[in-house]
Amino acid sequence: MDILAHMLWANYGAQAGNIKLKKEKKPLINLTWVTFWSVFPDLFAFAIPMVIAIPAIIMNGFNLTRPDMFGLPATLYQYSHSLVLWAIIFIFVWILAKRPRLELLGWLLHILIDIPSHSATFYPTPFLFPISEYRFKDGISWSNTTFMIINYSLLLIVSLYIFRKNKKARLLHK
Repeated sequence: MDILAHMLWANYGAQAGNIKLKKEKKPLINLTWVTFWSVFPDLFAFAIPMVIAIPAIIMNGFNLTRPDMFGLPATLYQYSHSLVLWAIIFIFVWILAKRPRLELLGWLLHILIDIPSHSATFYPTPFLFPISEYRFKDGISWSNTTFMIINYSLLLIVSLYIFRKNKKARLLHK
C-alpha cells in the first residue's frame, strides 16, 4: 500500500484505540509515533538504499523501470516487513518500557496491510522471514485503480465518521 494510506489507517486505528484506552484510564497511543511506525518499514527498506544510491543515480541516471531499486538489493525489505522480527522487537520494547508500546502497532498494521496488497511481481511481503521464505503471491497490487478507489473511499468514510464523532464530542463538552 502507499505511504499515505498506511499513515491514515494507522492513525485512524490509534484514534479508535485511544477512545477505549481513555475510558479505561490507560496510557494513550501517541498519534505522531504510531504514524512514524506505520511508515517505518518502507522508510527503512527504501529511504536508506536511496540515500546510499544518490551518487550512483547522479552518475548513471535515474531509471524507474528497474524493479530492484536501481540495482540495490531488497534485503532491508525482508527485515522491515517481517512479523517475526516485529514480534521480537515489540516484546523487547515491552520489557524495556515495562508496558506494551502500542505505537508499534502502526508497524504491525503496515505489514498486515502489505501482505494482501502486494503482487508476486512487486515486493511480495516476506512476513515470515527469517523462519520461512513463503510470501503471499496472489495479492492485488495496491496501485490497481479499483483497489485505490475502494481504499481511499473507505478512508474517506472513516475520516468523515471520526470527524462527526469528534464534532459531537466537542458539542457535548461545551
